Amino acid sequence: MKQKLYIETTVVSYLTSRKTTNRIIAGHQESTKIFWRRLKDFDAFFSDLVLQEAGRGDPTQAKARLGALAALTMVETDQEAKKLASVLIAEHAVPLEYPDDAMHIAIATVNGMDFIVTWNFSHINNPFTRMMIRQLAENSGYIAPEICSPEELLGDEL
Repeated sequence: MKQKLYIETTVVSYLTSRKTTNRIIAGHQESTKIFWRRLKDFDAFFSDLVLQEAGRGDPTQAKARLGALAALTMVETDQEAKKLASVLIAEHAVPLEYPDDAMHIAIATVNGMDFIVTWNFSHINNPFTRMMIRQLAENSGYIAPEICSPEELLGDEL
């Protein structure tokens, strides 16, 4: 059985974004492209929330993001995810100002994902958030997915 990945919006954004001269961002873009080619080794999912976020902004870029998602499987946001997202915000795992970040985590968690893959180091993929998410998910009867960037997931395979 393949491991299940939840692809958060920042990943598809890096995949399809225009080239940059910023070395760090360029490195993330390249890592994301390598990661995307490896998706066949996993069961990859995104949510209706990712679909909404990917469809925003520049129409050309939005079309590219939505096109990249077309090959993946979409999971829907349900009441169970909304409830867990509320817990993540109420317990300060995710700031109140970023409810969509809490929702990404909750959707992946209630759908039994093994990993959340994201470039969001502010409110999703940082050590303090990950620790709180694991504890709150467990307290709510779930097993939290591992949260990582494409580079972290692939490790030395890059």
